[in-house]
Amino acid sequence: MAGIPDGEAFLDPDSARDYLRSWKQRVEAMAAKTQAMSDQIGQLRASARDGNGLAEVTVDSTGVLVDLKLTERIHRFDPEVVARAVMSALRQARVQAADRSREIAIETMGPDSVAARTIGDRMQQLLERSDSTDGVPGPPAPGLGRG
Repeated sequence: MAGIPDGEAFLDPDSARDYLRSWKQRVEAMAAKTQAMSDQIGQLRASARDGNGLAEVTVDSTGVLVDLKLTERIHRFDPEVVARAVMSALRQARVQAADRSREIAIETMGPDSVAARTIGDRMQQLLERSDSTDGVPGPPAPGLGRG
């Protein structure tokens, strides 16, 4: 394994100290990157609108709805259509949050980082699972207004 001294080098106190110092620096650097990534993901917000312009939602990094804005246009649509519009925007915002989480992980941990890929994959799974349990069918079909 690269960077690990052979057995004889460990017997040399200076070599052992240098190795441990280098190892400690790598661990500290990884901890700092992980903390920076965690801070950025913790502050992440993603917003999206439905295709009919009825609703705009904002979610946090876990896909939890933190803001909902409805336009005046909702008064021209049946409540079921408005509900589907909200859920459509919510799905889109969750996808954006997953994508941004992956970007943050890669930016902070590096593109070759197994940890970055694992975190990105886990965030996507979490947000997709949230989406599949919302119980509301797909986006509203155009033209389903009340008139």
